[in-house]
Amino acid sequence: MIKRTLFICSLVLLASCRTYNSIDTFYDAHKEDDHVTAVRVPRFMLSLISGISPEMKSLVGNTKDLRYMSFPSTTATKTEFLNKQMNGITGSSFIEVYRKNDELKRNVVSIREKRDAVKEILIYNNNNQNGSFLYFNGDFDPVKVRQMAQNEEFQKLGDGLINQYQGGGFTPGINEGN
Repeated sequence: MIKRTLFICSLVLLASCRTYNSIDTFYDAHKEDDHVTAVRVPRFMLSLISGISPEMKSLVGNTKDLRYMSFPSTTATKTEFLNKQMNGITGSSFIEVYRKNDELKRNVVSIREKRDAVKEILIYNNNNQNGSFLYFNGDFDPVKVRQMAQNEEFQKLGDGLINQYQGGGFTPGINEGN
């Protein structure tokens, strides 16, 4: 009886830790910060992103959730704090496909797999001036994800996403005739 209770308490503790270190928690904690750009693309707007390139069209077609956030990281303390938060998110449940560390600068591509498919992709970049993450949730081909990481296509997608958003590509039009 005591072992069973201890086991259940351990599971609850692990579940609560996992929930704290999630992309949802990070997104919600920082979306209100100064100088932050946060984009969460609804499903019906994902088709707009697929126009960036044929590779993006094949990737985005399987996406259920897409988020992008850029944030200032101008001090060593802030950069270290953000790096630790991202390490907490990707720590044990993600597999790092690519990582480049240069002092406090980070470029990391991590994935979460289920059987033979990649279910989540998290790309984190921090250059001591600005940080960003790009997050996908869906059903993706692992070989294609690896190729895209090696060719830095995720970086291009993040830039394209912000350009489309700032250019008005993601803002629904207002019908002035009503």
